[in-house]
Amino acid sequence: MKPFRIAVFASGEGTNFQAMVDAWQKGYFGATEATTIELLVSDKPQAPVVQRAIQAGVDTYVFRPKEYSSREQYEIEIVAELERRGIDLIVLAGYMRLLTPTIVNPYMGRMINVHPSLLPAFPGKDALGQALAYGVKLTGITVHFVDNGMDTGPIVAQQAIEVQPHDTAETLAERIHEIERKLYPQVVAQIAQGKVTLEGRQVIVET
Repeated sequence: MKPFRIAVFASGEGTNFQAMVDAWQKGYFGATEATTIELLVSDKPQAPVVQRAIQAGVDTYVFRPKEYSSREQYEIEIVAELERRGIDLIVLAGYMRLLTPTIVNPYMGRMINVHPSLLPAFPGKDALGQALAYGVKLTGITVHFVDNGMDTGPIVAQQAIEVQPHDTAETLAERIHEIERKLYPQVVAQIAQGKVTLEGRQVIVET
């Protein structure tokens, strides 16, 4: 059997990427030869996540968006690299570029993202700030498949946390990131092990 190959897209510090690598190396996704983190894709050559990938022995595909005339142009090259490597799943982990149908369409149902709210509440930018401004008592994270809308894809998993009376965006973000680093690898493991089925907007997860 060919390995289940994962590509992680990230632009920044790479804490979610590191959580994926740690889970993979510990066999959390199944046998390491059966599931591999094949590639890190980053639009920031100097981002700490690139060094994390190098240290973990994960290949990198790094590009500079300003060198291209459009998003579609560099996405065509990325898709070619993903296809060459036989990537089965794209994991967006703090990738700060908007995606176009050029890459979304061929990987529809095979690309996931984590968002810091209980979607469909507070999509888009500054979800934590939106939640605090609205005065919600609960927020959380959502792992969802990516479609061509803004955080509108089918939901795979959610986890809620309480908003404390004196929370700031910073204190809330710290707790959000803590549960992200646990739930996101869990979802990747379920997908890699064939436990997640997408039927329209319904996502069925085997227990």
